[in-house]
Amino acid sequence: MIKKLLLFLLVILVYIQFIKPEKNISASPSANNISTVCNVPEEVNRILKRSCYDCHSNNTNYPWYANIQPAAWWLNDHLEEGKEEVNFDEFAVYRPARQYRKLKEIHDEVDEGEMPLSSYTMIHNNAKLSDSDKKTLLDWVAATKIAMENKYPGDSLELKKR
Repeated sequence: MIKKLLLFLLVILVYIQFIKPEKNISASPSANNISTVCNVPEEVNRILKRSCYDCHSNNTNYPWYANIQPAAWWLNDHLEEGKEEVNFDEFAVYRPARQYRKLKEIHDEVDEGEMPLSSYTMIHNNAKLSDSDKKTLLDWVAATKIAMENKYPGDSLELKKR
């Protein structure tokens, strides 16, 4: 009975290897990247690409285990959630109030050490943010928010208070 159960589980494990989620790899650079609507200095861009883009863009640099089920399904779900929160390759499509709110959320997550996720940095050690990286990002977010407040005065960014 146990041999039959193990054989059945092995067959299922082999079968699910053929059911793969679509990869998050874009064929070309995005025309809606955050850099098209915000001033993104090269240093900030390097930090974002190294520590954020795998989960928050249209291009993921996949680890070896992304080809093994069910790990690939878990990873795909994680990527979809990350892109739903903020997608730097689609940032220009967001309304200004949403852009502003996302910048505030980025500030809060980085400041509180919530991003990048510890589960991600355990495997991707180079994605960890140094104190200098955090300061660079936080300063950039603050300056970008001020630029948006100047560009959209009055009630256009009313959601910023929430």
